[in-house]
Amino acid sequence: MPLFITVLNKMSSPAHEVSRNDYKSGRYDFIDFTRGVVMIVMAWDHLAGFWGKYKGGKTLIDRAPFPQVFAWFMSRFITHYCAPTFIFLAGTVLAVSTARRLALGQTQTDASVRILKRGLILVFLQYFVVNGAWDKQGDLFSYLFCVIACIGACFIIFSVARFLPPNIILALSLLIIMNHQFLKLDWIPNNVWWGHYIRVIIHEPNEVDWYPFTGRYPVIPWVGVMGLGWVFGLLLNGYDSSNVGRLVKPLLIVGFLAKALWFIIRFFNGYGNLRLRMDDSLWEWLWLAKYPPSLGFLLWTLGGTALIMAIGLILFERFNPSKGGLGFITTLGRTALFFYIAHLWVYRFRLPGALPSDIKLDFIPSVIAWLAGLPVLWQLCVRYERLKGRHPNSILQYI
Repeated sequence: MPLFITVLNKMSSPAHEVSRNDYKSGRYDFIDFTRGVVMIVMAWDHLAGFWGKYKGGKTLIDRAPFPQVFAWFMSRFITHYCAPTFIFLAGTVLAVSTARRLALGQTQTDASVRILKRGLILVFLQYFVVNGAWDKQGDLFSYLFCVIACIGACFIIFSVARFLPPNIILALSLLIIMNHQFLKLDWIPNNVWWGHYIRVIIHEPNEVDWYPFTGRYPVIPWVGVMGLGWVFGLLLNGYDSSNVGRLVKPLLIVGFLAKALWFIIRFFNGYGNLRLRMDDSLWEWLWLAKYPPSLGFLLWTLGGTALIMAIGLILFERFNPSKGGLGFITTLGRTALFFYIAHLWVYRFRLPGALPSDIKLDFIPSVIAWLAGLPVLWQLCVRYERLKGRHPNSILQYI
């Protein structure tokens, strides 16, 4: 913690300037590893959603779960790590890449414009590329605000918010995450379409309340999660491959502390639980509110993110990150956004506008289908990475 505060103080200028001599170049393999792990798990989540007979563990408040098939529920519970990790590390990578560009001479205005462009492109991709993979009855634009649009909106916010001192960003992020459950939007009318959708975008996700649009990832509290990731990215700028291993112990402490706090919050079954436990069964302990994410949900998942990053650091200190399974995982992590888009269409396996298939798979066939798709996606990511390398100044730099 003292080291963390020292780095924040060092980088507390409004623009977060990083000199050429202070900046440590190169990618952080453990970040790519962590993103790759959650990409693989996310692929299972969505394959199960498209083709699985039961996808247990619905997490919207006041929504009944799917049939209580425990294997399906646990497989769904594991995938809860994906969105928080994806959004947290989006903030981390954004902070690292922005610092690198500033160190290489990019102006503050150009840096903000680039972040703004990335945010707008993500929103465009949500509506015109991603939504098509999700459509169920030909409603290609049904998702008003899902995870990619949410990340894009957070990027747009950070094109300006990045000028705040890091300690302010950290404090605001924690304030949002710890208190968003008390947010009331009653002052915005909910009986007209524009008011309803504004509330969906800000903090009140819905699925079926107002046709045709639905939303699952409101900006609050996810901008708080990205803010934590941004601050972690600023911290990373003080490390290179020779000393980044020092973060293993702090990451392990943060990870296990978050898990312990999750246990306390679930035990007392009050503050931090947007969905209260109905009894002491394992099912009820693990059934957390994700839409919007409760404090308990974020403690469990971001604590897991910290532990995965620590594992990644340990692995890369002992093994070559470019070979074997680590190389496979880090490739997916380096091309996370492309993988996200590609995997939806690969596992969807039907044309836009086509009605859903009546074929539903049991657990084992679903696992086989998921595993069979991963090598295909890996090869697509390898080829995309090569293409991006040949055209570094094209629009591919934003994907």
